[in-house]
Amino acid sequence: MNRAAALAASPEQPPLLLVGNPNVGKSVIFGALTRTYVTVSNYPGTTVEITRSRARALPGVPEIIDTPGTNSLTPQSEDEQVTRDILLAEPDAVVLQVGDTKNLRRVLYLTAQLAELGRRQVLVLNLQDEARDLGVRVESAELERRLGIPVLPATATTGAGLAEIGRRLPRAARARLECPYPAVIERAVLEVASVLPARLAEARRGVALMLLAGDRTLAGWASENLEGASVELVGRLRADLERALGCSAATAISRARHRAVAELLRAVFHVDRTRSGSLRDRLGALSMHPVWGIPFLAVVLFAAYEFVGVFGAGTLVNFTEGVLFGKLINPAATAAVNWLVPWAWLRDLLVGPYGVVTMALTYSIAIVLPVVGTFFVFFGVLEDSGYLPRLAVMVNRVFRVMGLNGKAVLPMILGLGCDTMATLTTRILPTRKERALVTLLLALGVPCSAQLGVVLAMLGSMAPLGTFIWGGVVAGTMLGVGWAAARLMPGRGSDFLLEVPPIRIPGIANILIKTAARTEWYLKEAVPLFVLGTLLLFGLDAAGVLPRLETFSRPLVVGALGLPPKAADAFLVGFLRRDYGAAGFFLMRRNGQLDGIQSLVALVVITLFVPCIANFFVMVKERGVKTATAMVAFIVPFAFAVGAALNWVLRALAVRL
Repeated sequence: MNRAAALAASPEQPPLLLVGNPNVGKSVIFGALTRTYVTVSNYPGTTVEITRSRARALPGVPEIIDTPGTNSLTPQSEDEQVTRDILLAEPDAVVLQVGDTKNLRRVLYLTAQLAELGRRQVLVLNLQDEARDLGVRVESAELERRLGIPVLPATATTGAGLAEIGRRLPRAARARLECPYPAVIERAVLEVASVLPARLAEARRGVALMLLAGDRTLAGWASENLEGASVELVGRLRADLERALGCSAATAISRARHRAVAELLRAVFHVDRTRSGSLRDRLGALSMHPVWGIPFLAVVLFAAYEFVGVFGAGTLVNFTEGVLFGKLINPAATAAVNWLVPWAWLRDLLVGPYGVVTMALTYSIAIVLPVVGTFFVFFGVLEDSGYLPRLAVMVNRVFRVMGLNGKAVLPMILGLGCDTMATLTTRILPTRKERALVTLLLALGVPCSAQLGVVLAMLGSMAPLGTFIWGGVVAGTMLGVGWAAARLMPGRGSDFLLEVPPIRIPGIANILIKTAARTEWYLKEAVPLFVLGTLLLFGLDAAGVLPRLETFSRPLVVGALGLPPKAADAFLVGFLRRDYGAAGFFLMRRNGQLDGIQSLVALVVITLFVPCIANFFVMVKERGVKTATAMVAFIVPFAFAVGAALNWVLRALAVRL
C-alpha cells in the first residue's frame, strides 16, 4: 500500500485538515479546536510525526489532523511530502489553511495549489497583531470576495477570531485563484489528467501539474496508480513541454502562480511604508547583528546561567534533594522498607546505596527534574520570543567553518532539549553531508536539557573561570571536529535561506503548556532509564563486578583523568544516559569527593561522551548502523583523550577552580 493511501479516515466523515506554512500558529489553533488529549504518531512509512484529535469545538467534525508545515505541494523535504500525501489520501476532507498575515504572498501561493487540487477550504489569516505592528493591512473582505472562500482574520494566541471557524466552516469552497498558464502547459495538463485515475476527481489538475513539474516524490505513487504506458506518456509530455518552453516546466509553473498571486496582492495587501519600526523590530534587528548581537547572546547565556544554574540547580535542588527527599521521603521510605521487608537484598534494592528510591528517584526527581523544569521554561521563552532564528543568522559565519550554515543551529538548539528529537530534525537540512555532520556534532558535544542542567549546577559551584574553560573546550572541540569532518566527508553544503519571524512577547500560557508536555516526556522517557541504570549498578555491585571495573579502569579514570575510582560508576551508567552520569558527578561534587579540576575534567568528558542509548538507536535509524557505530567508536576514546589532555594542562598550570 502506498503512503498516500495509508492514512485511514473516519468511515462516516473525512477529517478536517490543518494545512499551512511553517510557524504560522497551526498548533495553537489545533489546541483551541480540540481542547483534549491528542494522539501523536508517525505517518506511515516515515519518521514524521502528525497530531490528530477529536474536534471538540467543531460539531460534526469527527477528527482534526495537524499536518506538518509546508511552503509548497511540490515537496522539498519529508515533512512537506507527508502533508502532500495526506491531502491525496483525504480527497474529500475540508482544509483549514492557516497563514501568516504578514506573509500573504507565501500564503496565497499555497492557496493556489490547494485550489488546483480542487480542495474546499477556509483561510485563517493569523498573527494579525504582528501585522498591525509592522503596518501591514489586508482587506480580508475583498480577499474573501475575490477568492470565494471564507477568510477569517485571527490572533490565535489570544483567541481572537477563532470562534468564527465553526460558524464559517460549512461555507468552505474551492478558491477562485486561477493561474493563467501558457497554452502549451494547459494542453499538457489536459493530456496528463486524462490518464489519471478517475477517483482523483477534481484533484487531477493539481496532480497533473505536479507530475509535469517533475515531482520525483510522486514516482512511487505514479508507478502504483498508472499503467506503464501512462508513466511513459507523462515523461514524454514533460520533455516536449520543456523543449517548447525553453526552461524547466517547474520554473514556468511557479512563475505563473507567482504572477497570479502578485496580481491579487496588489488589490488586497497594503503596507504603511512611512511607519517607523517598533521597539520590538529594532531589538529584533540588533539581536542578529554581527556585532551588537554578541551582547544579546551574552545576556541570554547569563540569564540561562542564573535561572537554570543558580535558581534551578541551586535553590530548587537544595529544597527537593536536601529537604523533600533528604529529610522526608528517603527517611520515611527507609523506615517503611526496613519495617515491612524481611529480605536484605530487597531492602538494598529499594533503599540501599544503589536503591530505586534512594538513588534512581533521588537523582531523577530531586536533582535532575528541578533543573530540567527550569530549562524547559527558559527554552520555551526563547522559542516563543523568536530569538532562535536570529541566533541562526548570527552564527552562520561560524558554522561555515564546519561546512554548515546557520540553519544547522536549529537542530543543535533543539538538542539542548533532547538530542534524540534533534537528530530526527536533521532532516530539515537539504544535503546528506550536512545531516551526517550535525548528527555527529549532536552526539559529540550538545548536552540535552537534563545533562545541561546538571552541568550548569556544577559550574555554579566553581569559579567563573571553570565555566569559560568548559565552554571553550567543548566549543573548540566541536569546531575542530566539524572542520575536519567537513573536509573528510564527501558531498556538498547548501545555501542559507531562513525566514526570521518578528520578536514576540512570549505567552505565559503557551510556555506553561510546552513545559508541562516536555516534563511529561521526561517523566515517561528519562525516569525509567534512571531506574534501569540503578538496577544495572545494583546487579553489578551484588555480583562483585563494580570493584573489578574500578580496578580495571583505574589507569584511565584515576591515572589519565585524575578522578576518584568511584567515577567509573558514573561513566558506566553514562552509556545509558549522559545526564545520569552527570548526576553522579554532581552528587560526588556535593559530597566533597571532587575538587575543582576533577569536576571540570569530569564535566568535559561526560559532555563529549557517547549519546544516550535512545539517541544511538535514532542515529542508527537516520544514518544507518555503520555510520552510527563509527561515530560512537570515534566519540568514546576522543572524549577521554580530551579529558586527559585537559587534566594535564590544568595540573601543570596549577589552575584554581
